[in-house]
Amino acid sequence: MNQTSPFVNAIRAQPTALTLGSGTGPAISLRAQVLEAWDAIRVDADPSASVKSLKELALRELYPNVWPNDDYVVKLNGFEILDENAPISSTAARDGSTFLITDRRRRPVE
Repeated sequence: MNQTSPFVNAIRAQPTALTLGSGTGPAISLRAQVLEAWDAIRVDADPSASVKSLKELALRELYPNVWPNDDYVVKLNGFEILDENAPISSTAARDGSTFLITDRRRRPVE
């Protein structure tokens, strides 16, 4: 998994990349951002890992006191990913893509 990360993954993200999936084969370098946490993580993901597992990893790392996870949606390129059980490879994601995780219902800023 030692690969060069795209530049976009270094912007406002934690310095070390987390591993999602088996970690044995080729990985895709992603960024997962939780909108309400105003933070992002870098993820070296197995392309066969599910979008749901990416969402759970991001919420656990950046917004740990949130429950249930079903209240949050995952977006890629502005569109909601409706089947979160689908593998990351079945989405339009490529190296450097950002998955945005946000509350299903917009809430006022407190």
